[in-house]
Amino acid sequence: MGYMERADLARIIESLLFVSDQPLEMGRLEQVLEVPREALDEAVAALAGECTGRGVRLQRHGESLQMVTAPEVAPYVEKLLGVQNAAKLSPAALETLAIIAYEQPVTRARIEAIRGVNCDRALATLLARGLVAEVGRLETVGRPALFGTTFEFLQYFGLESLSALPPPPQGENGTTILQAAAASKA
Repeated sequence: MGYMERADLARIIESLLFVSDQPLEMGRLEQVLEVPREALDEAVAALAGECTGRGVRLQRHGESLQMVTAPEVAPYVEKLLGVQNAAKLSPAALETLAIIAYEQPVTRARIEAIRGVNCDRALATLLARGLVAEVGRLETVGRPALFGTTFEFLQYFGLESLSALPPPPQGENGTTILQAAAASKA
């Protein structure tokens, strides 16, 4: 497929994302579209801009892209599809999720050091809900699992990317709440 205009490329990407029930990797789009990465990045940026103020938006997580419902119209889509409101997360699960979101990739031991309590149940809930996943192993004794957030996390909170997370609150001395909590538990 030779050279194509950015607008045409953006339309094709939109169609591919529309028919895909899973996020698409940028590398896969490069293969299918036979375009250089720079052209793909430009078309993705153009498509994201076109989605502003619409009922869908382009969501990016790392090297993956997906078209998702805009948060402001999600209640209507849920009503149409008969989706029940998902059970809310417990305070412990939310705290654990916040730690993972800001510290990722992070080990269970680091989460527990920050929280000061066992996180098995909260972590199991987050894994079962698909909000976090094991993203690797730490290269140290015992090779503990590393956890990070997923596309579902972004969708649950209506975020376009991890860069849309607000900065963690800071204490009086300039350290974040997470750093202060970890230091006080040490």
